[in-house]
Amino acid sequence: MVDTNVLVSLLVFSSKKMNQMMEYIFVEHQLVLYSYIVEELKEVIKRKFPNKLDVVDHLLAKMDYEYVYTPDKIEETLFEIRDGKDYPVLYTAILEDVDILVTGDRDFMEIEIARPEILTPAEFTKKYK
Repeated sequence: MVDTNVLVSLLVFSSKKMNQMMEYIFVEHQLVLYSYIVEELKEVIKRKFPNKLDVVDHLLAKMDYEYVYTPDKIEETLFEIRDGKDYPVLYTAILEDVDILVTGDRDFMEIEIARPEILTPAEFTKKYK
């Protein structure tokens, strides 16, 4: 799974390293995106980069991924995280038994759980590519 900030970086600040990481994920892994992340991605792009909104639909249509639903009602006692808006991301990763969460959000790095493994894009690339 990749977090919203990774998708925003892919769309807005595209780089060779990020594109190679995503290509590796598509070939060697099964990308999982949650309804919460897709909606958050659209909101962030609409608010911060409105001229890129068409690119979101194009990217999501071209990418190969498993789409899963983030429940509206979630159990909020599995872990603590500073930003409550991040809770549904990790909650759904746990619920869907995702192996790896790739994120640039440091709040996730402070959480100690067995699964999913939480890595930055650089850490993921170094460890798995």
